[in-house]
Amino acid sequence: MEHIEPLIAPSMLAADFARLADEAAAVADAVDWLHVDVMDNHFVPNLTIGLPVVESLRRATDVPLDCHLMIDDPDRWAIGYAEAGAYNVSFHAEATDDPVALARRLRAAGSKAGLAIDRDTLIEPYLDLLPEFDTLLVMTIKAGFGGQRFLPELLDKVRAVKAARGDLSVRIEVDGGINADTIEQAAQAGADAFVAGTAIYGADDPAAAARALRERARAAAS
Repeated sequence: MEHIEPLIAPSMLAADFARLADEAAAVADAVDWLHVDVMDNHFVPNLTIGLPVVESLRRATDVPLDCHLMIDDPDRWAIGYAEAGAYNVSFHAEATDDPVALARRLRAAGSKAGLAIDRDTLIEPYLDLLPEFDTLLVMTIKAGFGGQRFLPELLDKVRAVKAARGDLSVRIEVDGGINADTIEQAAQAGADAFVAGTAIYGADDPAAAARALRERARAAAS
């Protein structure tokens, strides 16, 4: 497929949870999605946002919500996020036996469908499934906590997805340790959607930080 404009998705995990509506508004004019990390303390050893917060955030902002489900049993829970108004719902390949069936259910429920691949999971078994998805989310850390160090060796997965994508309209999203330096590496490897937490919400001006990340990604990919 032709080069597509880089997409920036600030991670709400790095935002002030007591001020989520304000934090969303602070970047609304500078970003494409808001990335919402849903963790259940089972699939990963951390507990974060759940469905009620996503429903409230959907009412508070017009920015599309990119929900990343780091949970057990997404077959049971994922559809609720689509019904709550999430634009894109990504679930982990490691958490379901039939990712294609769940992707089709998500699309039928009105959202885009994304497949997330954790650090230690091989990408090759899932490349043939790309036509069933709108987003392929490659973790560039071990899923579970924000603020971790970017693992550049995981960009080989991004390269593999880019090579397999062909003309499919599938976003290649990277999540973990994305900042002003690492976004260039990820963009050069073929990523075109970038989740950034502390690099945006840890900045004095989150909107300006998001715009700067987009420019770096655009320049690196050109």
